[in-house]
Amino acid sequence: MYLKIHNLNIYYEKYGNSKNTILILPGWGDTRKTFNYLINYLKNYFTVYILDYPGFGKSEFIDSLNIYEYSDIINEFVIKQNLENSILIGHSFGGRIISLLTTNYKVNYKKIILINVAGLKEYNIILFFKTMIYKLLKKIKYLLPNKIKIKYQQYLFNKFASTDYKNLNKDLYQTFQNIIKVNLKPYYKKINIDTLILWGCKDTITPINMAYKLNKIIKNSYLIKLDNLYHFPFLENPYLVFQIIYNYLKKDII
Repeated sequence: MYLKIHNLNIYYEKYGNSKNTILILPGWGDTRKTFNYLINYLKNYFTVYILDYPGFGKSEFIDSLNIYEYSDIINEFVIKQNLENSILIGHSFGGRIISLLTTNYKVNYKKIILINVAGLKEYNIILFFKTMIYKLLKKIKYLLPNKIKIKYQQYLFNKFASTDYKNLNKDLYQTFQNIIKVNLKPYYKKINIDTLILWGCKDTITPINMAYKLNKIIKNSYLIKLDNLYHFPFLENPYLVFQIIYNYLKKDII
């Protein structure tokens, strides 16, 4: 189904018939399909909404966006679909949006579930040195002949670029840069809604230390560590993740 928001056709899907509603916000580059396995469990107890962000899946994309514009679009979706007092589930990039949805707008939500989320811009010495090495090596290309320069540049890209960046459509490069430069820690700190933090302990994209920091700064938050799982625990073990979510939310089921 499509909904017109900010002159963009936003694609979404709805599952289930319960009075209890869940809005799922996927990670960067993912679509509604990423959550199919988990939704198959949740839809028996909740009405589940999930959408494709502008630039991904079936939703339109016109120009570069920033995290605040993405959150404006999602907030408008919530209002148009009467999803106030819903439960929010966010994975990775979805956590960035949730940090703004729950603190920047006058819309109430029942509970939050954060799964290996992003948005804490912390100092990382390994990343710092990796960036410095990349910048130094990049300067070498100007000394190379043209026929070698392109191959060398591609080698650097493959060696140093993150998976998210490699998988980007060219039109989304600037949007990606707009998003990752924003430190959302001040917004996470303002969250005062009951929050469950689920984290795959072996995640290398958003490491477990980020989970500890979120648990510390978000009031009324509870952390469950998932041993032997990585960045996509709801894909790696969907039934386990469902059981945890169900037990956390069962008191809210009408």
